[in-house]
Amino acid sequence: MRIVIVTGMSGAGKSTALNNMEDLGYFCVDNLPVLLLDKLADMIQDSSFTYDKVAIGIDIRSGKELDNLSVVLSNIKSSGIEYEILFLDASTENLIRRFKETRREHPLANGTGEIEDAIRKERDRVAFLKDSADYIIDTTGLLTRELKKEINKIFVKGEGYSNIIVSLVSFGYKFGIPVDADIVFDVRFMPNPYYDEQLRPFTGNDDNIKEFVMNSEESHVFIDKLYDLLKFLIPEYVDKEGKHHLTIAIGCTGGRHRSVAVTNIMYDRLSELPFSFRKYHRDISYDKYVKGEI
Repeated sequence: MRIVIVTGMSGAGKSTALNNMEDLGYFCVDNLPVLLLDKLADMIQDSSFTYDKVAIGIDIRSGKELDNLSVVLSNIKSSGIEYEILFLDASTENLIRRFKETRREHPLANGTGEIEDAIRKERDRVAFLKDSADYIIDTTGLLTRELKKEINKIFVKGEGYSNIIVSLVSFGYKFGIPVDADIVFDVRFMPNPYYDEQLRPFTGNDDNIKEFVMNSEESHVFIDKLYDLLKFLIPEYVDKEGKHHLTIAIGCTGGRHRSVAVTNIMYDRLSELPFSFRKYHRDISYDKYVKGEI
C-alpha cells in the first residue's frame, strides 16, 4: 500500500498532480476534510479495500481544521500506516500571475482581492507540511507535461528525488536578463554565427551552429570549466540555500545561436547528475533577428 498526501500552495498545481496520479492508478480524493482522514485510514486498513495506491488532497481549503492535521497524521502513523507527503510550491510572483490569469480568488482572500497577502498567510499556515514533506516540486515555470514527468519520476520510476528542479535558460542580452535568473553566464566571447549570412537563419538547435560555436579551443575549455563549476554549485544551492528551483541563465547577443548551443550542451552533460533538469530557449523565435533587422 502506498499512500500520498498531496498538498502545497493554492495555484501550484495540486489538481494537476492529482489528475496525473489518477492516471497512474491511484485512488484519489481531493479536498478531504481533515476530520475524515482517520475514517479513510480505517477503510484503508480494512481487508475489503481493493486499492493499493491512494492519493489524498489536503490544503488550505480545510480551513481551521488544517491546524489539527499534524495530530491526525501522527495518529495515523502510530496506527502503523505509512504515508508520504508531496508538496507543490511556486514563487509568489508566479502564483499571483496564475490567479489573475484564471480569474480565481485565493481561498484566503475573502473577497478583498489581496492575493499577495493571502499567499503570505497561506505560506505560514502550510509551512509545517513543507518542512515534513518527502517530495517538494517547485512548479514555477513548469509546463503541465514537465510536472507530469517529475511525478512519474517519483511515483513510477522510483528514482531518487532531490527536491530541486534546475532550469537552464538561454536568452539574448538585447531583450534583457531573465528576471528569475539565479546565476547568469555570458557567452558573447564565443564565435558568432550571426556574421555568416548562410548560418544566420539557423539556431543553436542545429548541428552546424553547434559546430561553429564550438570550433575554438576557448569554447571547449569554457564548456569543461562551466560544467565543473555547476557540478559544484548546484549541490551547494540545495544544501546551503534550501532552494527547490534554481534558474541558470546563459546569454549571448540575440539569444538564438551561441546561448542556445551552450544551453543544449550543458543540459546534456548535467543531466547525468541526480537532479531534475529542464531547458528553455527564451528568445529563439524572434523573427526580426532571423531577418537581420536588429
